[in-house]
Amino acid sequence: MTIQESFENAVKEANSLTERPSNEDLLSIYSLYKQATEGDNNTERPGGFDFKAAAKYNAWEKLKGMAKEEAMNKYIDLIARLKTA
Repeated sequence: MTIQESFENAVKEANSLTERPSNEDLLSIYSLYKQATEGDNNTERPGGFDFKAAAKYNAWEKLKGMAKEEAMNKYIDLIARLKTA
């Protein structure tokens, strides 16, 4: 199975987790997915009082420079950990 296939399977599994992950894990899931699928964050930083959007932006921004394949591997590992928790 290729890394892309494993990643796609992990995305499907993420949508069927039995327990809601912590906010920290949710941000990791989001940021790793974005890094794996889109690469570095080139969007404009959200302004105002949209704290949720700012947290997501910051989480993705921290991964700047990470290779897509590394992000995929970390995403797969995170979902596997959450499935067994």
